[in-house]
Amino acid sequence: MKTLTLLRHAKSGWDDPVARDFDRPLNAKGKRAAAMVGRHMRSLELQFDHAIASPAVRVMETLDQIESGYGRRLAPDWDRRVYLASAATLLDVVHGFSAETESALLIGHNPGLEDLVLMLVADGADPLRDAVEDKYPTASLAELQFEGDWGDIAAGTARLTRFVRPRDLDPTLGPDAD
Repeated sequence: MKTLTLLRHAKSGWDDPVARDFDRPLNAKGKRAAAMVGRHMRSLELQFDHAIASPAVRVMETLDQIESGYGRRLAPDWDRRVYLASAATLLDVVHGFSAETESALLIGHNPGLEDLVLMLVADGADPLRDAVEDKYPTASLAELQFEGDWGDIAAGTARLTRFVRPRDLDPTLGPDAD
C-alpha cells in the first residue's frame, strides 16, 4: 500500500507588493494555520520517505511553519513543475517517484491539488471526497492510499483516507475568522 499526502500551501498575503505571484509570502493567519497543521501531523505520527514541493515563496514559508509544528525537517526536493501545476502534471511527478518510496508528501497549489484528488478518488458516496470537491482550503492536507507502484496510480484508483483543514483543528482558522 502506497500513501500519497497532498499539502496545499498556507494562506498567502496579497498586501505585500511583489512583482511576481511566485514571490508572494504567507500572511499571519497562514503562518498560524501551517504551524497548527504541522503539530497535527506530529500527533498523527505521519512519516514520509520522500517529499517534493513547489519552490514558490509561499510554499517554502509554509514548510518552515509546518516543520516548526511537526518537529522535524521534511527536506523536500524543490521541483518547478509543481508550481501552479495541473492535476495531469502533478500525476506525472507522482509517477516518477522511486519504487522504494512507500509514503510521499507533495506540497503545492490549487487548483491542481484539488483536481488531483478528484481525479484519483472515484466519485461516490464518500464524505471526504465531497469535502474536497466543496473546497480544498489553504494549508489543508489530503491523504490518499492505493495499491501498486507509483507508476500505476490512475484515475479512480486511490482511496481518500484523511482530509484535514485548518478550521477542523482551530475554528479561528476558518474562512470567516480573521
